[in-house]
Amino acid sequence: MKLITYNVNGIRAAFTKDFLGWLKTADPDIICIQESKAGNDQIDIESLEKIGYYSYWHSAVRKGYSGVGIASKTKPHHVEYGCGIEHYDNEGRIIRADFDGYSVISVYVPSASNIERLEFKMQFCHDFLEYIKNLKKEIPNLIISGDFNICHEAIDIHNPVGLKNTSGFLPMEREWMTKFINECELIDSFRFFNNEPDNYTWWSYRQNSRANNKGWRLDYNFASYSLKDKLSRAVILKEAVHSDHCPAMIEVNI
Repeated sequence: MKLITYNVNGIRAAFTKDFLGWLKTADPDIICIQESKAGNDQIDIESLEKIGYYSYWHSAVRKGYSGVGIASKTKPHHVEYGCGIEHYDNEGRIIRADFDGYSVISVYVPSASNIERLEFKMQFCHDFLEYIKNLKKEIPNLIISGDFNICHEAIDIHNPVGLKNTSGFLPMEREWMTKFINECELIDSFRFFNNEPDNYTWWSYRQNSRANNKGWRLDYNFASYSLKDKLSRAVILKEAVHSDHCPAMIEVNI
């Protein structure tokens, strides 16, 4: 089973950049989308169906903002929209699809441009950790994919010293991610296979950052410990250029 996570920074804009052609070539069994920035009536669901995908979308109340989705070749048994906490669900940040023996979550963790949003982000992170811990009692085999807006370790960011006081690499954010991985018993699938530096999934549009690989690794596929022996591959797909992010892929023998 091949799964891709991708913050597309606007699904409608991605469609104009041959997102569908790329998706057909990449051919994942499941793709988790973040930052769709579109209502369900604005997403070309029919075109996704034509290339073999059932798709499900959880949009923000605010138009043109946030939003997550899951598209799958196999129809899920159940799709859960949101996590039951209204102020997060109004921003379209979590969607879950249940399959035989495992579930997939697409999550878009808030970014923090000011202190108020940093507080919101950290509260979201705390509540999301508790949500996953409780969910695992019911569904032990989870794949949690998405844009976490956090670089976990120094290896995950191009300038760890200069950016240590920047949101996305703050000590409190990094400590939370360590706690999240440990308490929820998860594997960072990319680092499970690859401990090399200079592997990023997001680059600023400024200062030619992508061409110079001045990036951040913000996008993750986390898998439950129980799936450890089933993980076969994890890679970052840098050649995809529909967004300021690029996709990250995981292959699991399910």
